[in-house]
Amino acid sequence: MRMLSTRGQRFSELRRGIGGISQKMLTSTLRALERDGYLSRKLTPTSPPRTDYALTAMGREVLKPINALAVWALENREAVESSRRRYDRRARTARGESVHTPAR
Repeated sequence: MRMLSTRGQRFSELRRGIGGISQKMLTSTLRALERDGYLSRKLTPTSPPRTDYALTAMGREVLKPINALAVWALENREAVESSRRRYDRRARTARGESVHTPAR
């Protein structure tokens, strides 16, 4: 959704911009977001067909808390990583592994 925050984009632009996502997964996700009212989809019957996606008013509105969460996550990344390391050490100890054994 953040990729659509400044302008509508074609399906192929979204797929390239996201990277590492299958066509099936992106299609499924976009359909779900359209169904929920966050996106609009415009199909242009050209050869090949062109599909453009844009945020709706509700989609633009939900970006506010999404962006706030992203900022919070970046600001607290070190604390989260530290918590993960502590948790992983406790889990390895509980399994009887050396604390210095690298996690798999």
